[in-house]
Amino acid sequence: MGCFECCIKCLGGVPYASLVATILCFSGVALFCGCGHVALTGTVTILETHFSKVASDHAMLTDVIQLMQYVIYGIASFFFLYGIILLAEGFYTTSAVKELHSEFKTTICGRCISGMFVFLTYILGVAWLGVFGFSAVPVFLFYNMWSTCATMRSPMANLTNIDSICVDVRQYGIIPWNATPGKACGSTLDDICNTSEFYLSYHLYIVACAGAGATVIALLIYMMATTYNFAVLKFKSREDCCTKF
Repeated sequence: MGCFECCIKCLGGVPYASLVATILCFSGVALFCGCGHVALTGTVTILETHFSKVASDHAMLTDVIQLMQYVIYGIASFFFLYGIILLAEGFYTTSAVKELHSEFKTTICGRCISGMFVFLTYILGVAWLGVFGFSAVPVFLFYNMWSTCATMRSPMANLTNIDSICVDVRQYGIIPWNATPGKACGSTLDDICNTSEFYLSYHLYIVACAGAGATVIALLIYMMATTYNFAVLKFKSREDCCTKF
């Protein structure tokens, strides 16, 4: 067998679905964790500077945001390890790896491990659907502020008193009702929209939401791959049986 035929045979055994899912998962988690971490820091700065100038009013929110940032570190580490494990499992069940380990054999342990991956990936997929929905909330809040500022600037609006246009973040439950000033109106609101913290945080939240969506898609691909692998391990054990996932 020549070098070219050997390369073609090896490429035929690559688990492309798992490989694509791993790249997509790593990219999505990196975007979600990195952008989310920076956006949360910018959000705290905006709140402290413009909406809640008394530290005790937003102390709980600050603690929650710090906790979320630590959770982000854990999510990034976990998915880095989990993605590598699933990719290795995909490689192990391909024909190329099968030839390296002589005959293809199924064991109870192997089927249990494959079934565990199916169950865990399904749970993670459902959980990330919730994360994806949750990550859309700050995008919605920042979009409301941005659209309000855009309305004030628009010559079509024909506003006589822009100070009557306000954004009150207290109504979203972010800070308590006794927080001062709690809202921004008119030119003050326009100044907030022009700050670098607002612009950066708004776009980083959008990217983080897109990253969460990419992770959900990656987990769906993983679910299909691990389910297929589990079916192969469970129902087929002949020497010509192997998975292309």
